[in-house]
Amino acid sequence: MYLKEGDHPSPMHLAIVDDDMAVLRSLSRMLTACGYAVTAFQSAEAFVESLAHGPPEAILVDLRLPGTDGLSLMEKLHADGHQIPMVFLSGHADIPTSVRAIRAGAVDFLEKPCDESTLLVSLARAFDTARSNRAVAATSEELRSKWVTLTPREQQVCSQVVQGRLNKQIAADLGTREKTIKVHRARVMAKMGARSLPELVRSIDRLSRTADSAAPPAC
Repeated sequence: MYLKEGDHPSPMHLAIVDDDMAVLRSLSRMLTACGYAVTAFQSAEAFVESLAHGPPEAILVDLRLPGTDGLSLMEKLHADGHQIPMVFLSGHADIPTSVRAIRAGAVDFLEKPCDESTLLVSLARAFDTARSNRAVAATSEELRSKWVTLTPREQQVCSQVVQGRLNKQIAADLGTREKTIKVHRARVMAKMGARSLPELVRSIDRLSRTADSAAPPAC
């Protein structure tokens, strides 16, 4: 349920943000003993500054913090493009706030005091989400690398193919022969590594949802 020695080549990095030093020390000791690489912060601002050295895989954060609170921290991270799984741990929880946090993407919202097993289960879910996010990011990067190998004309053809247009329709739009479109289409399928039209559509749809300028426009 939680990280144990030998489960991973390196410990998963967890950031804890809590203004109560006693809580911060207790959680840090306990979670370090469980095998996590822990960094601790007494404010959201201090945590944000640390991002210059790289983000953690997950965050365990108090709701009420001096300055920027936990929910505001989540909103800032999302606005800055950081999709880091977060688990809230608070002694001031209420239903509306917990619902708001979950709807905003929090993995879990726990109340203090929280028993160790419950916390570890929630953190395990957060790290599972982090691994899933990394896998998705790696796949998207691979697709972007494939997309940029297409010529401008192949990109044009691809964008129309995934809209369901026929070869003769694409040929008419681009002012060329249907036979030429068939050749471009075959090259697109090969370069994108797509074995079928549905697979190509899924790949282009994933690229269209990215903000990368190399990705195709939304179809």
